[in-house]
Amino acid sequence: MDINKTDIPEVAPSFRLQWEEVQDCYVVLYPEGMVKLSGSAGEIMKRINGKLSINVIIKELETTFPENKLEDDVIKFLEVAYANGWIRNK
Repeated sequence: MDINKTDIPEVAPSFRLQWEEVQDCYVVLYPEGMVKLSGSAGEIMKRINGKLSINVIIKELETTFPENKLEDDVIKFLEVAYANGWIRNK
């Protein structure tokens, strides 16, 4: 999938992002189960709200974590999230 940085992603209707205290991480919940997210994946997913473009999400992450250039990693994660149906474009 070609990702356009002006796209505005949102969590797909059959999925939900939630902080899971017991797991100490963000998880993606869906009717058949749950996916435990890494810390960096959780940081990306919690910004996917149907209001921010991918470009803005990348800039926010690079502001929050200035020691890293994150664009390539964010794009790679988004490719996985789109492929798994967790997110879609608004």
